[in-house]
Amino acid sequence: MTENEISRIIVDCALKVHRNLGSGLLESAYEECLFYEIGKSNLKVEKQKPLPLIYEEIELNVGYRLDLLVEDKVI
Repeated sequence: MTENEISRIIVDCALKVHRNLGSGLLESAYEECLFYEIGKSNLKVEKQKPLPLIYEEIELNVGYRLDLLVEDKVI
């Protein structure tokens, strides 16, 4: 599946979440619902995945986290 095909599914899921919840909630609520919807679409999805900073040859854990990583292709 291409990044564009994955992105289309993600956008459809995000629109479904927004239609159901509306606006005004905390980001964490939308993230959890989007995680659920993407999972229902049979895509591999990970949330709050650590993202190290690579400096020269050192991998540094400086606290970066990806909200969602889908199919190891789309952040």
